[in-house]
Amino acid sequence: MKPRPERNLRYRRGAMGPGWYIDFTFKGKRIRAFGGYDKAAAKLELARLRTEKDEERRGIRKPIKDILFEDHAKEFLELYCKQNKRSWARDKTSLDHLKKFFKARYLSEITAELIDKYKAKRKADLVLPARKRKKSKKQQEPRLVSPSTINRELACLKTCMNKAVKWGKLDRNPAAEIEKFREPNAKERILTIGEANQLLNKAGEVLRPVLIVALNTGMRKGEILGLRWQDVDFVKGFIHISDSKSGKSRDIPMNSLAFDTLYAMDRQREFVFENPETRTRVKDVRAEFKRACRGAEIKGVRFHDLRHTAATRMIEAGVDLVTVSRILGHSSIQMTMRYAHPTPENMRHAVQKLGEFFAPSRQKTDTAPAPKPVKDVKNYL
Repeated sequence: MKPRPERNLRYRRGAMGPGWYIDFTFKGKRIRAFGGYDKAAAKLELARLRTEKDEERRGIRKPIKDILFEDHAKEFLELYCKQNKRSWARDKTSLDHLKKFFKARYLSEITAELIDKYKAKRKADLVLPARKRKKSKKQQEPRLVSPSTINRELACLKTCMNKAVKWGKLDRNPAAEIEKFREPNAKERILTIGEANQLLNKAGEVLRPVLIVALNTGMRKGEILGLRWQDVDFVKGFIHISDSKSGKSRDIPMNSLAFDTLYAMDRQREFVFENPETRTRVKDVRAEFKRACRGAEIKGVRFHDLRHTAATRMIEAGVDLVTVSRILGHSSIQMTMRYAHPTPENMRHAVQKLGEFFAPSRQKTDTAPAPKPVKDVKNYL
């Protein structure tokens, strides 16, 4: 049975689907909006809109000019993402998916429920494989969009709507309390000493010094490939990082292996790592790294795992977390804790220490002799 209508509220099918829609006149202007899927929520939204219009009439509030989401997303990309983020290209990809779903919708029409529908829709979407290069049969099959991808898009939407509020285009952010999907823990791989040496042996002329610096400094791939000779101080033995992910500069001391490797290289150029044939900066080593891993018969290793390996080995050697955090360029110790991976050898050593502590021989040494019983209490006192 169709719900009973109420003044200024109608239950009907509209652009947002079946629900309660607001329709009232204020100062001769007709105002229509989506109230919600629940009548009580629609009544609250109607009261809010009336209060808002009354405040605008009295000059307390400036009227908000409603614009399309796609128009605001374009401004958000140009004025915020490109000006403040190096990873703005990733935001552009997220916004492309968001604009497709919220096409022809105004900012005021976007609700928390509509965002949840976007989550459900993206969770069911398939990612088609690229056709440019040959792939294995497993890689050619379409797969579902990963939770981490959807979470990045939701984070982008939240920031985008926050900017709409700050720029006076929206009263409140409907994405402020949207829950993200739970992401599976990333598989992090720590190289053993043998694996690291085997990887270095199979690396080519260009890749080998890159791997040595990565394993001996814990630097990020982008920091290594963007390193200039002017940032390498052989007198003090430091590498200066001026443009890091955290936005803070830092100095990393070089050990003898990193020092000797860099000192032996050709320094008559701007960037440290350049292609000897083209004399241009090395922009990526992904293909070379995969080739070296195949040659060393090492599976499941990413370049970023070299940074995890360096951090883990420093902590194993007894270096405190504060120092490791400073070397890695983290903004907090909590971030560094993600790199402190207890290896089986470390855990075995820790349990062995417990065994030594609770050993019977140690208990005999550490336990004080029991006092002799007093025969005559009165004489003792």
